[in-house]
Amino acid sequence: MMKSIKNIFIPEKIELSNGKSVQAPRSVVPYVIIGLVVAIAIAVNVTGFNMSTIINRGNQFFVILKNMFPPDFSFAKNVLPALIETIKMSLLGSMIGSALAIPFAILSSVNIMKSKVVLVIVRIAQSILRTLPTLIIALVATYVFGLGTFAGTVAISIFTFGLVVKMLYEKIETVDMGPFEAMEAVGATKLKAFIGAIMPQILPSYFSICLYSLEINVRYAAILGYVGAGGIGLILNEKIGWREYDKVGMILVMLFITVVIIENISKYLRERLG
Repeated sequence: MMKSIKNIFIPEKIELSNGKSVQAPRSVVPYVIIGLVVAIAIAVNVTGFNMSTIINRGNQFFVILKNMFPPDFSFAKNVLPALIETIKMSLLGSMIGSALAIPFAILSSVNIMKSKVVLVIVRIAQSILRTLPTLIIALVATYVFGLGTFAGTVAISIFTFGLVVKMLYEKIETVDMGPFEAMEAVGATKLKAFIGAIMPQILPSYFSICLYSLEINVRYAAILGYVGAGGIGLILNEKIGWREYDKVGMILVMLFITVVIIENISKYLRERLG
């Protein structure tokens, strides 16, 4: 075994059929493992991770979970309006963000946009946008537009835009450019050539991406209420603060059912599109 470990760091020489010997290439695996161990050690030190705290206090998670069930079913009528508000916010934000993503995806595609300056500027702007967490965007939106679902819709639109435009332009860059170039050759503008030649190729994938973003947005919308952006998150934050865990359980059950329904509808539509 010691010999095997030694061979990882100092590979043995390989004897060739012509009598010559060559040194086997040195494996990078040991250095990767050492790097990971060092990174984990630094992360543990920086974050103050303490396993004994998890062992001693981890059971409190199950205590809270136990208090959530059975949920307070009578509270369902109070959750429903906020849940509908969350779904509307997610749906509208997904639609706006997905629609705005199309022109910027065209500008971000190397096989369509030949101007390197425009390409770099647009991609850098998108990267900055995707770096911002949704909660931070929602918080800024509440300062600009005030508390409520409008700020939440703006935040979801921006998040959806960043997600869809990234996935869409990567899809555009893989399409067959023959029909696009043929349409341009007979005098069509880039926009007309894109609509006629590339859009039919990417349309199923585009709708699939939009549906996927909607699934994500329903989950995100549930926590936007923590920064005053409306939806079911307002009630969730309030009940957790008051430690009314049976009501929190009811909120989570209704949210879970909603997410499962949306996921199944989305899956069915994606299969039909595929």
